[in-house]
Amino acid sequence: MKPVPQFLLCTMLAGFGGMLPAAAQTVPAPAPAATVHPDLWPRANWPYKVDPALEKRIADLLKKMTVEEKVGQVVQGDIASLTPADVKRYHLGSVLNGGNSAPNNDEFAPASEWLKLADRFYEASVDKSDGGVGIPVIWGTDAVHGHSNIVGATLFPHNVGLGAMHDPALMRKIAQATAAEIRATGIEWTFAPTITVPQDLRWGRAYEGYSSDPKLVASYVTQFIEGLQGAPGSINQLKGPYVLASTKHFLADGGTFGGQDQGDAKIPETTLRDIHGTPYVSAINAGVQTVMASFSSWNGEKITGHKGLMTDVLKKRMGFGGFIVSDWNAHGQVAGCTNASCPRAINAGLDMYMAPDSWKPIWENLVKQVKSGEVPMARLDDAVSNILRVKLRAGLFDAGKPSSRPLSGKFELLGSPEHRAVAREAVAKSLVLLKNNGSLLPIKAGARVLVAGDGANDVARQSGGWTLTWQGTGIDPKYFPGATSIWQGIDMGVKAAGGSATLSPDGSFSGKKPDAAIVVFGETPYAEFQGDIKTLQLRPELRGPIETMKKLKAQGIPVVALMLTGRPLFVNAAINAADAFVVGWLPGSEGAGVADVLLRGQDGKAKRDFSGTLSFPWPATGDATGPTQFPIGYGLTAASKTVVPAFSEDPKVAEADAGDVFMDKGLPATAWSLEVGGAGTGGNTRITTVPAQSGAGRVKVTATDHGVQEGARRFDIDGSGPAQIVLSTQSPVDLTRQTNGDVMLVSTMRVDAAPTMPVTLSLRSGPGGGQVALGRMERLPVGQWKTLGVPLKCFGGNVNMAKVDTPFALSTDGKLTVSVARVALGTTADVTVSCPR
Repeated sequence: MKPVPQFLLCTMLAGFGGMLPAAAQTVPAPAPAATVHPDLWPRANWPYKVDPALEKRIADLLKKMTVEEKVGQVVQGDIASLTPADVKRYHLGSVLNGGNSAPNNDEFAPASEWLKLADRFYEASVDKSDGGVGIPVIWGTDAVHGHSNIVGATLFPHNVGLGAMHDPALMRKIAQATAAEIRATGIEWTFAPTITVPQDLRWGRAYEGYSSDPKLVASYVTQFIEGLQGAPGSINQLKGPYVLASTKHFLADGGTFGGQDQGDAKIPETTLRDIHGTPYVSAINAGVQTVMASFSSWNGEKITGHKGLMTDVLKKRMGFGGFIVSDWNAHGQVAGCTNASCPRAINAGLDMYMAPDSWKPIWENLVKQVKSGEVPMARLDDAVSNILRVKLRAGLFDAGKPSSRPLSGKFELLGSPEHRAVAREAVAKSLVLLKNNGSLLPIKAGARVLVAGDGANDVARQSGGWTLTWQGTGIDPKYFPGATSIWQGIDMGVKAAGGSATLSPDGSFSGKKPDAAIVVFGETPYAEFQGDIKTLQLRPELRGPIETMKKLKAQGIPVVALMLTGRPLFVNAAINAADAFVVGWLPGSEGAGVADVLLRGQDGKAKRDFSGTLSFPWPATGDATGPTQFPIGYGLTAASKTVVPAFSEDPKVAEADAGDVFMDKGLPATAWSLEVGGAGTGGNTRITTVPAQSGAGRVKVTATDHGVQEGARRFDIDGSGPAQIVLSTQSPVDLTRQTNGDVMLVSTMRVDAAPTMPVTLSLRSGPGGGQVALGRMERLPVGQWKTLGVPLKCFGGNVNMAKVDTPFALSTDGKLTVSVARVALGTTADVTVSCPR
């Protein structure tokens, strides 16, 4: 029996979303000390028994290894920041490809290049010409919804959609297909599954979680890990079609206050255990070989430096017998540490540092710290032993180079018909029907169907973040060979049933009135940082299709709203405007799975009925701590006769900027000021209206068009002396998390008249600042709008990134005419500036 929604009960559930007791609070309660009591935690059943022969082999290797070789095993670098020669010289135990890293710095490199590079890293690692022991390297990748870094791979729905299926058995098939595609490219290890239990949907990684219910999450873990690794206790995975798994992020990454990525879970130990710890019991029972420690904190102490949680709870009490790897430079956030040095992390129980671009200083400092005794040799030996144990169990020492292993080079596995069929089934089973007034769905055979909305014919949009690139943005359709957009799936389905379909993003049509319209709308792709929001509302710039729904409805056309989203959001205006409302989540490459449920065939039946139900509660307002509209477990079938009433469209909260936009449409964002000036002009002049100018007229500001009328500001600098264009605030922002990642300052600009002298772009925190030379902006063609990206880390060490008050200061001593429309944080740009060396 499916749960009855709030509007039928005529009562309001207390607290947001039916979330569990660890949901975000309006005001945090006084935090207890971050001290664990291991006896309160459950014991798991680690399936691997002590193997004396294996242990002897490990002991023999340790005797032969130098300190330098041992340290190398506990360091993992990113393929964009090292070479096979580095792996050999520093004896590195692992490499990874981050979200924007790929062979030859080509994010869209063919699968064959990935396999070639895997061979090169392997061969370098086992090269004993320098007298070393030659331990094989292991390569980790974020295959979080299929082998999603590879062009042509099958892209499965993100976890938020898979949770709505409530189908653990299908999860095993998805994992098996993913493992096979990973192995085709020579990689052995995936940083999956994510078994977070998100408690606040403002978190930008909430879509990586299956559910806010730890029991549902735990029910998926065993099947998925076994699909990746094989049966619990199995060995020699590399002789079969398997890879090593990594559950993440330990612990409570989904329980941070306010849903802040890399934030602080201010919760009691019992909540930490019962909500966020529950899935790890299933993971350990399934024999997961690695666990990734979280960026986040528990009651003020970073997990990556928390001995009580990593050693006393996870390893000793729960019995985990694999190795713990950190997240991307997460060690640098531990108290007393930097990206270059963090003995506290390994002393607390971390076994492998994910040090993507900091691997060399980490290696150098660890060697010194071991030799000085700051890191005990016994702890280093323990960490190395844990890593060697996993490698030996997997058969890595005997597997040969990646291209010689089973499935390697079988690129036909990427996006194979069999794997796409599994993904298509998952898409269909993940759809959740919230409303079907008038029994509009499934749409009758032979109908004239209008498909509208900005998300209808966009595979990248429907696939979300962690798709070919980190944030999943800026991807040309040609990089999705074999994929099916939602529009393409509907078009094929409608025609097969004797009807006709028309694609019209703005909802316009000519001739006969459509029998039904399907409007596809929702979120655009994002990952960590970019996905954090302050209220549970769809961003204003994404609400245009809701007006399309209203327009079509006013013309007497039945409307189906199909929402692409990584989380439940307050969209009552869309629910009210539509006759039927379907949550499509982030379905991935197989858009035809949507048509399988929305359309009737010539036999009068849909290929599949709606079976998905919410694995997260659906909010009644934009307040993340507010009431629930549809509870966990809610979801209609096509036969349901439930009539959904109109809901209040009052979000109960004010619009809130996401915090990563400093200027948009030529106007500074809330709390930011646009100023122009320069030395000798009497100080900067704040620009509130246009036309305007700085003191002495050195900089003139006018409006110009970009996207919309007057959607940018044009700055004419006369060259009479130093001049600058500045965005500043009195309320500094913390950009440390974004700087740690590959986030850039992205400016949308047009050079109208090339500068006569060099130009610099600065970022400042009080008196401290860093600048990047732009030369004479030669890379920006005169007269063309382009996005210019500068990685935040390029601004150097003189900036306190925790208190940035001026993220944009464009300066020159010469003449320059430039128009600027937008300044924001982002991960893609037409032109990217390299950091000074």
